[in-house]
Amino acid sequence: MKTIQLLVFVILILLVLNLSVSPISAEAPTTPKILFTSARDGNYEIYMMNSDGTEQVNLTQHRGVDVEAVWSPTGEQILFVSDRDGIRDLYLMDPDGDNVRRVFKKDAYRSNPAWSPDGKQIAYAYAEGLGSPDFIYIATLGDQKEELVVSGFYPAWSPDGTEIAYITYVPIGHARRVTFVDIRTRKQTRLLPKDAMDWQNFPSWLATSDKLVFSWNKHPLPPDFNPVKDRFPPVWRNKETIYIVNRDGTDLQQLVDEAGAYAQYPASSPNGDNVLYTQAIDDHFQIFKINVNSGIRTQLTHVASRNLGGNWFDPEYALPVSPQPDLLTTTWGKVKKQ
Repeated sequence: MKTIQLLVFVILILLVLNLSVSPISAEAPTTPKILFTSARDGNYEIYMMNSDGTEQVNLTQHRGVDVEAVWSPTGEQILFVSDRDGIRDLYLMDPDGDNVRRVFKKDAYRSNPAWSPDGKQIAYAYAEGLGSPDFIYIATLGDQKEELVVSGFYPAWSPDGTEIAYITYVPIGHARRVTFVDIRTRKQTRLLPKDAMDWQNFPSWLATSDKLVFSWNKHPLPPDFNPVKDRFPPVWRNKETIYIVNRDGTDLQQLVDEAGAYAQYPASSPNGDNVLYTQAIDDHFQIFKINVNSGIRTQLTHVASRNLGGNWFDPEYALPVSPQPDLLTTTWGKVKKQ
């Protein structure tokens, strides 16, 4: 009898020890997955789907606004933007939507997150308050210190980690320009020459080459355009579409026709063969992918709602070494499902 009791006691101890051990990091997807934003459930949420558009799953399920999700290079973490704590800021979660937490302790308006290719740093747009100017900051994983890089927004880290492509805004002429900043020297250079029309957005690097995709409206604004009264004229706005270009500005090619509504939010697949983008069909934003070589276009979302953006992870191209598990902070956010 005592022997049986001792055996049961040992088994219980082993079970408790086993349950108390938690993995250092979450498991990355074993197949290619795309993150995107959708308002199909009544507010903006982060969703995940296969690269062919199947198995679309809501990861956040929160009453707050959740947008702009991006994979870490290992696929073990998702960085995204949310206002669930009252201010739009950066959050992290596991690939299954669990373990949601704030990135920084100090409140600020942070958005447009991007991972460095080695997974050790993040870049993002930073503003002191709503309506304040945007600046590009970087932060190192495991260190809460934020470092100002340059004035601008929509940062995109180059595959070699030496520079960041971003958008500068020039109030005179309402220009938006794809610009590069060298991380080490802070030297800034423009993508296209000065005589090019200056309404460019959403730069994204092709991970396997020295190329970028971006959205661009090559047509001048109407001379009587008033940004306060008019916003953007629909006829002019719908001419914005997707282009691909070499880092030095050569071999500029238009990927998506100007026909229909404007196209935006381009993002390359990990192997560089396809580009995701967003375009309205029947007054609803949908996500597409287009093959860079063949031009074949595939619609990935079909729900009558606002489906936006896209960020692609493929385990075949994942960073083999995981970043530090403690990441940027130990400050926890609110529970995912509220």
